[in-house]
Amino acid sequence: MECLCSTTNLQPQLKGFSKNTLHHHKLLSSPYSTQFIQLNDTTFTSLRKPTYLRAKTSSIVAESGKQGWDFGRFLKTLYYFNGPPSPAKFFASLIGKFSNSTSSEPVKNMGTSDIILVTGATGGVGRRVVDVLRKKGLPVRVLVRNEEKAKKMLGPDVDMIVGDITKESTLVPEYFKGVKKVINAVSVIVGPKEGDTPDRAKYSQGIKFFEPEIKGDSPEKVEYIGMKNLISAVKKGVGLQNGKLLFGYEGDLSTELPWGALDDVVMGGVSESSFQIDQTGSETGGPTGLFKGVVSTANNGGFTSIRTKNFSVPEDLSAYDGLELRVKGNGRRYKLIVRISPEWDTVGYTTGFDTVKDEWQTIRLPFSSLRPIFRAKTVFGAPPFDASNIVSLQLMFSKFEYDGKLNPTFVEGPFQLPVSTIRAYMKEPITPRFVHVSSAGVTRPDRPGLDLSKQPPAVRLNKELDFILTFKLKGEDLVRESGIPYTIVRPCALTEEPAGADLIFEQGDNITGKISREEVARICVAALESPYALDKTFEQPKVTLIYRQHLILV
Repeated sequence: MECLCSTTNLQPQLKGFSKNTLHHHKLLSSPYSTQFIQLNDTTFTSLRKPTYLRAKTSSIVAESGKQGWDFGRFLKTLYYFNGPPSPAKFFASLIGKFSNSTSSEPVKNMGTSDIILVTGATGGVGRRVVDVLRKKGLPVRVLVRNEEKAKKMLGPDVDMIVGDITKESTLVPEYFKGVKKVINAVSVIVGPKEGDTPDRAKYSQGIKFFEPEIKGDSPEKVEYIGMKNLISAVKKGVGLQNGKLLFGYEGDLSTELPWGALDDVVMGGVSESSFQIDQTGSETGGPTGLFKGVVSTANNGGFTSIRTKNFSVPEDLSAYDGLELRVKGNGRRYKLIVRISPEWDTVGYTTGFDTVKDEWQTIRLPFSSLRPIFRAKTVFGAPPFDASNIVSLQLMFSKFEYDGKLNPTFVEGPFQLPVSTIRAYMKEPITPRFVHVSSAGVTRPDRPGLDLSKQPPAVRLNKELDFILTFKLKGEDLVRESGIPYTIVRPCALTEEPAGADLIFEQGDNITGKISREEVARICVAALESPYALDKTFEQPKVTLIYRQHLILV
């Protein structure tokens, strides 16, 4: 299309746009032989002398057979997303050619590190967990209080966070970047009243063999406050089982985004859309978002879209596998565009989705399906999609797809797409992201009719040990209530025997006995890969017997 504009007549309306800016030789020089500038899904021809300009409107009327272009709406669009326009920067960005290829080479996929954090990594169970993970070739990061001790025990090259879960200020968010799973082996320290050898020989034999007392921080501080701090530190990285709501209305929850129209007016078209909140439009009669408008191919246009302003803080969705939309379809194909750069005119990671007419649908769009698109062409060699740095979202209804393809469901005229929610999701089957080592017997201290003389020391001495099991149970409840996919492992008396030793236990709620720390470590690692272990609490050694029989945790 041709945008036939007189720079002289535009002067009164374009404050900041100088005649020299519009006619600068470098800006009007184009590598394209037909002097067109691609933007988003179609083309915008370079400025030429107009036939005429209507005096009382901001519409620029093109040559015969073409419709008027609403230049005022064009400026409003730029202003909404970019603030006051900078003419030189904007036109230079339009005219600059973005090098890309339409070859058939595959698009690069995003890689993820999926670091496993081990807390309490210098303890009896924790250091064995680190060893098992390393032998599997999995990336490990440890959280320890004593750097020197950790390096001596785990090696000088260990990926380490020096911090204390009882001190929230030491759990700096940057330390946990890349952490996708956690095995928590932190526990309050219990030792012999009479003291121990330098290598803690008495402690290693198990609590049954000495008169115990709390050493160091209290159970409340470690098992409850510490757990609360740890969950807060890792929650964003490991994610929530039910996903993260980015936009929409869900029960008592609501999240809104700063949507604005971004239509083909930016390249001379006349299509127009808006985003509204329909207070009774959802499938339950509550509020829902509504993307609606009229699309036209006049002036070589053919798309409408809504785009969010750049988020003030980029969304980190690296814990999730994609975006899930709840929409009421109209039989048309739409696009979702995700951007990881704050720049106005940049690569958009794009995928299409089809809708069913007059039906509410849940549509899942994996991050792996996103294709780097710039000006309707695939950008091979583009940076891989980074789900930890999402800057904006865009929904589009367009005549165009990419690389010359057209939308087979496109029809000109009015359309609407109710959107009740947009959320990040975890794909099925979901496996535990947080494995917590607790203790058998946590529910027993307050159990009526219990013969304490037959119970392990921790149950008998719960009060004397500052309510150790009571606060361990409170810590478990924090894990369950966090929304993080979890497994809780409750071992009995821990020993230094190798994994595979004979199991001594009683079945049911009164389980007692002993188990090796090495066996506990192996089960914790196995739980991370088992959908069966999701949101379960296992008592050991009962779970160990089943584990060995390969019924679960494989």
